[in-house]
Amino acid sequence: MNETIEAKPIEILLVENNPVDIRMTKEAFKDFRVATNLHVVTDGDAAMDFIYQRGEYTDAPPDLILLDLGLPKKRGGEILKEVKADPQLRSIPIVVIATSDLDEDVVTSYCHNANAFITKPVDFDAFIAMMRSIGDFWLTFVTLPHQHASH
Repeated sequence: MNETIEAKPIEILLVENNPVDIRMTKEAFKDFRVATNLHVVTDGDAAMDFIYQRGEYTDAPPDLILLDLGLPKKRGGEILKEVKADPQLRSIPIVVIATSDLDEDVVTSYCHNANAFITKPVDFDAFIAMMRSIGDFWLTFVTLPHQHASH
């Protein structure tokens, strides 16, 4: 089946400061059957402005957040904690995508209600495959909150 699903695009916020990872993520997400808008911010303060639609960020709020932990300014763990503590935002799924799988990062992320914790592969092909798998799962199989109510 090769049909495109006609619906409101899924708004994805990638919070990542590594230009190579950003480029590979864009590559991985470009051919999905589901319409998506991939927004990219490179530091924690910009992420919070985007999520809260402050300043220059007037796009739709994200339906899914892909969050790196090692960010300049506000750290990824702080973003996760703040978003999941906000009743208006906590339903937004957050997938933590980290460089390492330190026990402390994994446990802390899940304690702050991350929806998934994934360790970034260093190999290009493995990274693309991982991001496509994330996309397949979250964009094809999962019903996201925006599909039933506005944030």
